Amino acid sequence: MARRLVIIGGDAAGMSAATQVRRMKTVDELEIVVFERSSRTSYAACGLPYLVGGFVTSPDSLIARTPEQHRAKGIDVRVHHEVTAIDVKASTVTVRDLHAGLESAVHFDELLIGTGASGISPPWPGIDAKGVLQLRTLDDAAEVEQLLAAGARRAVVVGAGYIGLEVAEGLLKRGLHVTVVERLDAPMGAVLDADMATDVAGAMRAAGIDLRLGTAVTGFTVDGGRVSAVETAAGSFEADIVMIGLGVRPNAELARAAGIGVGETGGIKVDDHLRTDSPHIWAAGDCVESHHRMTGRSVVVALGTHANKQGRVVGTNMAGGDAAFGGVLGTAITRFQDVEIARTGLTEREAAAASLDALGVTTEASSRAHYYPGAQPMKIKLVVERGTGRLLGAQIVGGAGAGKRIDVLATALWNRMTVAEVAEMDLSYAPPFSPVWDPVLLAAGKAAAMV
Repeated sequence: MARRLVIIGGDAAGMSAATQVRRMKTVDELEIVVFERSSRTSYAACGLPYLVGGFVTSPDSLIARTPEQHRAKGIDVRVHHEVTAIDVKASTVTVRDLHAGLESAVHFDELLIGTGASGISPPWPGIDAKGVLQLRTLDDAAEVEQLLAAGARRAVVVGAGYIGLEVAEGLLKRGLHVTVVERLDAPMGAVLDADMATDVAGAMRAAGIDLRLGTAVTGFTVDGGRVSAVETAAGSFEADIVMIGLGVRPNAELARAAGIGVGETGGIKVDDHLRTDSPHIWAAGDCVESHHRMTGRSVVVALGTHANKQGRVVGTNMAGGDAAFGGVLGTAITRFQDVEIARTGLTEREAAAASLDALGVTTEASSRAHYYPGAQPMKIKLVVERGTGRLLGAQIVGGAGAGKRIDVLATALWNRMTVAEVAEMDLSYAPPFSPVWDPVLLAAGKAAAMV
């Protein structure tokens, strides 16, 4: 009789793991049962802001694999099924069929917790009103479309992080008047140093966004069950749509209730093979904490790149292989209109919090040779350890062609290079792509001379 792998959660980590296991084990060797409380599996949540903005025209294009496609590969996917409890000693999960309203106990030989994360939703008065949304699912995007079709013209975005910027851009493109309310003194304040965020704020205001920094939301005005305004300490802002983008928290409640270790970060504790502290129980994706390669500390960084990699790693291990997840740097990229924004490793603020003696060095450069048409300015900030010259982090804000240069710096961080070593790297050059001295080399050379 085949052993049974149960997976809780049918998105990035869970389905990547299931697919990897099925590559390595046949149906006769290992049964795979996936419980997903929604109606969909394997969709690109990162594409939702671009769906709202009309850059992506069809919701179906964001779906990588349907439940039927997974079933055809020998993976028993059960949508509208919610796992409500884990019994570690009995090796069972309690599952509720959301359509039938029935509960049952399902045995597992191996269990993967891939419960993801949920958007932060403060207990503000009126937050449950119609029109107050978080953009987490395709159903959320469909609700935005309904509001737009009903005549919504004023949007307030609460939070100026990755999702806030992307949603604000999309709603602006759809012709709405957009206000962005951010309690910090800079957009992207949690991921960029303030000096790098200045250009982002300038671009948002130049595009016509009413950017309100250092402004805390206190609640919502509700008329007839619908939101009509966002209330803040600085006044009221009329709204037909409110999009909340305040980050996420790991969905670790099931694990905690079962006695499975949860860290101070709020994420499930796992080792580099994605094992929890309970035998035959694994966890991966946005619900777990990861090892930060620069500080050595445990962090929660909810990114699809990590979830998919962790899914493949844990799938290999559950199938009897041997794979390790190497940790995270927090490398990420986004844009606001023509401004590209990227970061990796530590900001100056984060380096100081980790008790590292760090120096921030900022360089201005061009994306192409100065004489070649279309050259765009960019700003690169390197965070460097004093004395050793070790690269600790990098941030880039600039025009087209700027952002993906962060990957060169992420590679250098992954391999623990100094800025002097980065300055000597053999990078490509041609006038349409770079000055003869690539901006990364210029930035590293300047930093090397200062440490």
